[in-house]
Amino acid sequence: MRVIAGTLGGRKIKTISGKLTRPTLDKVKESLFNALGQFFSGGIGLDLFAGSGSLGIEAISRGIDKCIFIDKNYAAYQTIKENIQLLNIEDQSEVYKMDAFKGLQFLKGQNYQFDYVFLDPPYQKQKINEIIKILEDDRLLNEGACIITECLKEEKLLKNYKNTHYIKEYLYGITKITIYKKSGDGNE
Repeated sequence: MRVIAGTLGGRKIKTISGKLTRPTLDKVKESLFNALGQFFSGGIGLDLFAGSGSLGIEAISRGIDKCIFIDKNYAAYQTIKENIQLLNIEDQSEVYKMDAFKGLQFLKGQNYQFDYVFLDPPYQKQKINEIIKILEDDRLLNEGACIITECLKEEKLLKNYKNTHYIKEYLYGITKITIYKKSGDGNE
């Protein structure tokens, strides 16, 4: 697996062996970032269910200031840490080994707010709708934030929740990428 574009473009990153994770294919990752505008001018990202950290690393390479990586699997946690060190982006990264829902509670307690959230949970354990609600209800999103989800194309996802709105979806074989955007301040 490699970083596709940006300051780290072309650099290889380690993946996790075995069937515990499902890396986002390079062509899907490239299409996903093209849909977001290819490059960013700052912001904070959250790579939840991070796996090897591929999506968050790609976002850093393309210009976000910092990314928080969360995965409960120890091998994933170690791989993310190795990739971050290998790419020399420790100052732009935080890595936590914890369950996604505990991670969201932790981040709420730290007063984090995100500009980009990447949700790529294991296909058999989809809880994307629940996570979108938590992100909105717990005020973990900045105004204008994007949530990017990857799931099976059959998965039924929310169209809108409060101030988080469906923008577009893309299909790649069995995979569906859905983009949401946060608008308003939630006090309406």
